[in-house]
Amino acid sequence: MKPYTVLLITVLLSSCSEEFLDLKPISTATSDIFYKTADDFKNALNGGYAGLQAGGLAGNSYVFGEIASDNTVAVASGSVTDQDEFDRFYIKTTNPFIAGRWNDAYNVIARYNTILDKIGGVTMDEALKTRYIAETKFLRAVVYFTLVQTFGDVPLILKPVSTPDEGYSFGRTPKAEVYAQIEKDLTDAENVLPVTYAAADIGRATKGAAKAYLGKVYLTQKKYADAAAKLKEVVDLGVYELLPSYADVFKVANKNNKESVFDIQYKSGGAGEGNAWPNSFAPQNSGNAVIAFGGDGNNQPTNDIINAYEAGDLRKEASVATSYTNAAGQVIPDKFIKKYYDVPVAKNDNGNNIPLIRYADVLLMYAEALNEVGYQANADAFTYLNMVRTRAGLAKKTAADLPTQQAFRLAIEQERRVELAFEGHRWFDLVRTGRAIPVLNSKKEEIRLVSDLTENNLVFPVPQSQIDINKDKIKQNPGY
Repeated sequence: MKPYTVLLITVLLSSCSEEFLDLKPISTATSDIFYKTADDFKNALNGGYAGLQAGGLAGNSYVFGEIASDNTVAVASGSVTDQDEFDRFYIKTTNPFIAGRWNDAYNVIARYNTILDKIGGVTMDEALKTRYIAETKFLRAVVYFTLVQTFGDVPLILKPVSTPDEGYSFGRTPKAEVYAQIEKDLTDAENVLPVTYAAADIGRATKGAAKAYLGKVYLTQKKYADAAAKLKEVVDLGVYELLPSYADVFKVANKNNKESVFDIQYKSGGAGEGNAWPNSFAPQNSGNAVIAFGGDGNNQPTNDIINAYEAGDLRKEASVATSYTNAAGQVIPDKFIKKYYDVPVAKNDNGNNIPLIRYADVLLMYAEALNEVGYQANADAFTYLNMVRTRAGLAKKTAADLPTQQAFRLAIEQERRVELAFEGHRWFDLVRTGRAIPVLNSKKEEIRLVSDLTENNLVFPVPQSQIDINKDKIKQNPGY
């Protein structure tokens, strides 16, 4: 694929049966002949959801959110040495994970833009059309939010791009404008999307998902009052709750449970829709002792995250292991993530979803936003923090434990770390709160940083291929 096709991608359309994730590519279809009926848009939109599974988005998200943080390390062997650049922060502009994120994001954005461009001219049920538009805007906002957090300023493309010359016209849009568009898309979506769906459509974007993402976008921009108000709306919907058992949240049998706000959907069974993480994260050379078809040893937990759990925290046992017993009955010391365990149909063909926002995340973001608006001893921020801690089997925090706004900030940081461990939040949480540099530099030797982190490290480099083909419009981030 030529580099400029990132912006000029010919949209591949997908067909599906009545099931949400039964997807097969139709490589010969074009947008002009394909987008004719309501079913065409349903199929294309289903493909838009499936696009979130791409390696640059969900598939390798742990490289950005976890390995770049103090939570996990890379396996510096074979093809995954590129992950070591994130682990120790000597990231090259030619790193394939960087290019993968950029390319996969713009490929799926091209799909969303084509749907939005074509759907207005099709005769179909107006309510369904309006919902499809809202779902598409939600998905576009999710992907642009991923891009802007990763790279800072990025090209903001809101319509189909059909020629190379048009593609070359796009430079990097200031991130404030990108955030404004994300907010607009999410606001449009929340005003239309349903609170819940019938069983056949479970997993699609909901009103709560749009509100939760909008709350997170506000929080990221330090619009704390807006964030608190929006996240309260999610709570007030009354459709989400914490499951009694933390471990149950991640069991395949409980997919799309009451705690799920928005997941990337996966389905095992040989259709190319399986989740690779359970095999990817299981220990190397473990045979079938941990998971059928073996593991690759990726995304290994650090001693630092293992030691971060308080005594009695029920989440530790559900999330991480420090050893396994092999076929010979020997206990093998090896740290690995167990949160996403499944019984695969074949290697990398697991049925787990990947959660993007859970209700626990919403509660902790709400507590954080309330505290930033103004610290109040034993007020609502404490209530929502303690809901998460109580489920984990831990004692409630009070103003005696957290007597200041800063103390509460650190408590939220700690709680988010262990509650959301290995879900791709840690690095972006630290950046959002201004804590990435002090936290990681304080562990420089332990996590083997090449040098102290600076402000330049808070965004990742733009792929060199994009600069090479469009030097006039695309400039590199400072420090790379």
